[in-house]
Amino acid sequence: MEFKDYYAVLGVPKTASESEIKKAYRKLARKYHPDLNPGDKAAEAKFKDINEANEVLSDADKRRKYDELGSNWRAYEQAQRSGAGAPENFAGFQSRGPGGQTTYRTMTPEEMETLFGTDDPFSDFFHTFFGGAARPGRGPDRGARRQARPSRGQDFESPLELTLEEIAAGTTRRLSLQRDGQERTVEVRIPAGVKDGARVRVAGEGGQPGPGAPPGDLYLVVHQLPHERFERRGQDVYVKVPIPVPTAVIGGEVPVPTLAGTALRLRVPELTPSGRVFRLRGHGLPAPGKSDSRGDLYATADIDVPSSLSAEERQHYEALKELAAKSP
Repeated sequence: MEFKDYYAVLGVPKTASESEIKKAYRKLARKYHPDLNPGDKAAEAKFKDINEANEVLSDADKRRKYDELGSNWRAYEQAQRSGAGAPENFAGFQSRGPGGQTTYRTMTPEEMETLFGTDDPFSDFFHTFFGGAARPGRGPDRGARRQARPSRGQDFESPLELTLEEIAAGTTRRLSLQRDGQERTVEVRIPAGVKDGARVRVAGEGGQPGPGAPPGDLYLVVHQLPHERFERRGQDVYVKVPIPVPTAVIGGEVPVPTLAGTALRLRVPELTPSGRVFRLRGHGLPAPGKSDSRGDLYATADIDVPSSLSAEERQHYEALKELAAKSP
């Protein structure tokens, strides 16, 4: 068993304040949450480590004991195994009153189990120094305990078709579910910026097991519908913008549509060729779970050649043609 550096796990110094620890935990928990990293075992392991580190460092009493432990962790582990490992019996640990409380709650073992199954969400290191008794599910009676524990219900999947506008703004879906011969309605919120192929978890709406066992979950698999005008590339959005020939030549302004249904004004410089791309920063799709982080909108110039000309327009174009012929 190796010593776990909880400060390194959260990426904060040992002098970090409670608010700095809370901020680092929130940022990493959002990044590595299993719902945003489906099937990524490395992200699951990282998410467990992050929650374990926050469990210790956000609790003043646990953090004090952890800091006092220092390089003596191996000796304390041996003392635990010999039966003399209570904190008050080990040099470097002095029992004190409970520490301060944080307003940002660490996930409970039950919530972790909902995400990861019946495995204990905390490591051997954590249980040796902070958990007291042996870990559940460990030791000679491990098989018996697992058999005695009712298994949860089966998880289900269902496709969910979304337009690009719905993905940009976030939306809700009302699902009609059948259970025990009765129909009921469940409203599910779809976060803005969700990726194509992402799985949105609806907790407790999967298969129903036997008495005393938790139900499975329902996963809505996002399928992004094609759009006739916009193209998505990650969190960026691309759109072709028609630019009249005179505007492309002498410059001017043109409207650029957005997924929100509004229009932005784009200043077009003179002599703009067809295919030139303009970047409108921050007008793309939001990153899931990060309202302050958005992609960009890219407008591609599409020179709009008229399909017909009035007599006056033809007269002006003829004059331009003569001027062009005289140019060297």
